[in-house]
Amino acid sequence: MTKNSLLGIALFCATAAPALAGPVPRDSVSSSVSFEEAAADLTSTDVNVRYRAVQLLEEAAYPEAAVPLVATLTDPSNEVQLESIAAELNIFLAEKVDTRKHSGLVVGARNKIDAEAVFTAGRAALGARPVPMDVLTGLCRAMHDESPRVALSALYAFGALAAEPAGDDRREVLRLAAPELAGLMGASDQNQRLVALRVAGRVFERRAGDDVPDEALGDALIMALNEKNVTLRIAAMQALGAMRYERAVQGLTQLYQYYGRGPAAAAALDALAHISSPSSASLFVTQLNGKDPALKVIAVEALARSGDRDRAADIKTAVSWQDSDAVDLASRFADAFLANGSLDVIIDQLATPKLHDRAFGYLVELAPGRAPLFIKGAKDPDPRLRSGVADILGLAGDPAALALVDPMKRDSDPQVARAAETASARLHAAR
Repeated sequence: MTKNSLLGIALFCATAAPALAGPVPRDSVSSSVSFEEAAADLTSTDVNVRYRAVQLLEEAAYPEAAVPLVATLTDPSNEVQLESIAAELNIFLAEKVDTRKHSGLVVGARNKIDAEAVFTAGRAALGARPVPMDVLTGLCRAMHDESPRVALSALYAFGALAAEPAGDDRREVLRLAAPELAGLMGASDQNQRLVALRVAGRVFERRAGDDVPDEALGDALIMALNEKNVTLRIAAMQALGAMRYERAVQGLTQLYQYYGRGPAAAAALDALAHISSPSSASLFVTQLNGKDPALKVIAVEALARSGDRDRAADIKTAVSWQDSDAVDLASRFADAFLANGSLDVIIDQLATPKLHDRAFGYLVELAPGRAPLFIKGAKDPDPRLRSGVADILGLAGDPAALALVDPMKRDSDPQVARAAETASARLHAAR
């Protein structure tokens, strides 16, 4: 029987499976099935039984289910595989998804957890629970599945979970991921190449303590700059910038000069801004005095990352006449980098939908070594700001922030307290 011929069986089983209330004790994943029974059913020869077991474990989101579920990531049934991927994700989310209710991370009539939505939500959507290498290895195998739906879902799930480990575990993950993602750059399916580029940018985003970027992967990303589809080119630029791959500077510069303006030019300049090579300084100075607000923002960010304090006055002069909230926020970012300026205005933007994501990214970048500058934000009356500060300090990975984060675990707002718990666990892991 083929995988597709099992589809009807699996869908029937989905409607018949009992629902669960959420994380529960180990000896009871439902009113009638124990954890041990559900885990054993994952290897049943009956697809109905396997599907039901995966659903039960997905809804329970019990941590000990992560490794047993690996067996079903490469199940003969596509539907079992997709449910297994969703189950793995639910285990590691900061807030578990009740698949019986609609939320931003579920899709479809039966509220399946959507791997792309989890990936897009970013690292802040995940808790700090360690992801076993067995799970990541299983997802790598599923990334090569014959079903495009399964392969892309596994790829997104890998991108979401593989970005979480720190220290020695991170080095092991990067060794696993580099050849897998480099290989997918040559996939015949354009969607698979696009997702692989996005995942490479997430997983290999440069962090303190990372080894020199993998050349095989970096060079594969450079080759992707030749993609005919501009969306793929931009994804390759973004990944190279996140990776800070210096061998890409020449190619990115040529593309920036070729496009001159528009989204592709901005993406090339932004990648160069993250790599921050001295050879690119003249490009940033030119755009600092240009009229395009989007390119000016990138130039300000780049000159801030250069660490050249002499640029602070130039930036202040260049942005003084520009009526743009994004340019103003970038100038605050530069002031913090180059002149130890306050972070308060940037933190305030966490409460504004328009600039939230940009402010969040700036603060994660600024946080290492600057934990005391977050004290005011950690005590702000708005719980959204307090929660955001906890997420930022956890993702920034500076253990010095524990002195600020640990007291936040007793915050009166449950969401803030959960964010602080997750941040504290991340910071302890980064020690």
